[in-house]
This record gives sequence, structure tokens and C-alpha cells, in this order.
Amino acid sequence: MATGRTHRPATRSRGIPEATVARLPLYLRALTALSERSVPTVSSEELAAAAGVNSAKLRKDFSYLGSYGTRGVGYDVEYLVYQISRELGLTQDWPVVIVGIGNLGAALANYGGFASRGFRVAALIDADPAMAGKPVAGIPVQHSDDLEKIIEDNGVSIGVIATPAGAAQPVCDRLVAAGVTSILNFAPTVLSVPDGVDVRKVDLSIELQILAFHEQRKAGEEHAAADGGGPAAATRTDSAEQGPDGDVPAVMPA
Repeated sequence: MATGRTHRPATRSRGIPEATVARLPLYLRALTALSERSVPTVSSEELAAAAGVNSAKLRKDFSYLGSYGTRGVGYDVEYLVYQISRELGLTQDWPVVIVGIGNLGAALANYGGFASRGFRVAALIDADPAMAGKPVAGIPVQHSDDLEKIIEDNGVSIGVIATPAGAAQPVCDRLVAAGVTSILNFAPTVLSVPDGVDVRKVDLSIELQILAFHEQRKAGEEHAAADGGGPAAATRTDSAEQGPDGDVPAVMPA
């Protein structure tokens, strides 16, 4: 089976917008659920509702894939699953290394969704000598001294960083020097990488802070409504918060 080092998805070369790429996994998740229920076709309205987008945006996104559905019938679920999986590069094997096997790293290693979505945890790496050889999710942890050899031996191009903040940049530098070109960063810090290396940042504390902001705003709206505030007091989202196509922007990757 092909590995991630030699085969890369063609989304950028085909000019698919990054906003569309970011929504493709949402469509794939909804379509996979339909496939598991043996649903043969789905309308754009039904699929858009399941994915949490509007149907016009969905149809535009699918037009970049060359998929337009059939009037009165909708989209073929199985074909769309294949088409989106192929576009995302999920029809091949992507070996992944996880660096930092603390509580979060161990939880990621135990996540059962990797294999079913085209990813294989090729290695678990930690700097603690006491962790070396210890099995986590059935995979023995390897010491970080061997990081470069592990990357080379497994043909890894995707790395996951789950280390403390202070160790993240040195780990990132070593991953990049060893040939890793895509990084998923769970460490609470912004990574500096050269051109050609993609970083996606997942920061749970930031997401919680955004939720706290919305909770505070809702509480303020309820207070304003109780005091007889006008429509402006009840506005959840104004134009200053919206992105270029009307979306409220999510936390951006590092």
C-alpha cells in the first residue's frame, strides 16, 4: 500500500479553496454515517443540514470536485464517500507518529478512529527513558533519541505533537528536519515552520475560552432583554465577526 511520503492529495494543485477543503471532512463524516445506515442517495439540503452548512455552499463545494448530483435524486452516497476520501488522500495509508505520550498523547494513541479514516499510528515517541518499551494502545513507546530513524524507517510525513509547550518547537524542528511536512500541534504554543510545512493547531483552552465568550454574551442578551433592550442587544453575531463568506471564523491554525 502506498505511504504518505510518496503520495500527496491534489487539492491545492486543482485549485480547491482552503475553506472548501476544511469542510470536506464534515461532509465525509455525514456521508459515512449515511453509508453505515445503507442510505443510497441524499439531497443537498439533507446533507448540508447533517454537515452544518447551507445547501448553496455545499453545492458550490462539490462543484470543485466535479460532482453535481442528479436532479430529483440527489447525490450517490457511496460515490461521494469515495470521491471525497480520494480528494483528501484517505484512500491510501498515512503513517503517523505521535510525540509526547503523556495523558493526551496516550488518549490520542488509543483513539480508534485513525485506522478507519486512512491513518496508521506508526510509532509513539517520548523523551522519558522510563516510557521506553512501555506499550500504549498495543504499541511500544520509543525514545525520542531515535526520532529521525523512526521517521525514515516508517516513511512518515505527518507528525502529531502532544508535548509540553517548552518542548514543542525543538520537537517540531527535528520532525521537519527528518522529512515531516505536516504537523498536528496539541501543545499550547505557536510553532515556527519553514515554507512547505503545514501546521494545524488544536488548543482546547482557546476553544473553551471562545465558548465562555458566547456564554457571557448570551447572559448579557438575556439581561438586556429583561431590561427591555432593543433588537441590537439581541444580536449574536455582527459583521465584524464574520469571515468573507459570512462564516464566523474558527480558531485559525498556527
